[in-house]
Amino acid sequence: MTARFNAIGLVVADMAASLAFYRRLGLDIPADADTQPHAEAALPGGVRLMWDTVETARSFDPEWTPPSGSHQVSLAFACDGPADVDKTYQDLVAAGVRGTIEPWDAPWGQRYAVVLDPDGNGIDLFAPLPS
Repeated sequence: MTARFNAIGLVVADMAASLAFYRRLGLDIPADADTQPHAEAALPGGVRLMWDTVETARSFDPEWTPPSGSHQVSLAFACDGPADVDKTYQDLVAAGVRGTIEPWDAPWGQRYAVVLDPDGNGIDLFAPLPS
């Protein structure tokens, strides 16, 4: 038997706030998921992004505690181009999202920025720089 990568799971303190954030990034998540203990969104390539409340995580792992220190996971979202990285970053920060790295031209050839989701996970925004 071969294991196949299928999903990324996040434990969230506030389901509605987390899902609202990811909807701003273009994920299609049903509105009624805001009040559920578990939610999922299909990503390109058949991978799923899943959210569980703290209570759900503790239902199968009573010892679960949030990670401390720096974020433990980072998710990367491709933007349509360098200007879209800037606009997406500015729109998110204007909506109250915490930006940690303002858009910049990275030496590896991408326009890059980082914001934090409501649970402190790093969300990378990137697009290739023109050649």
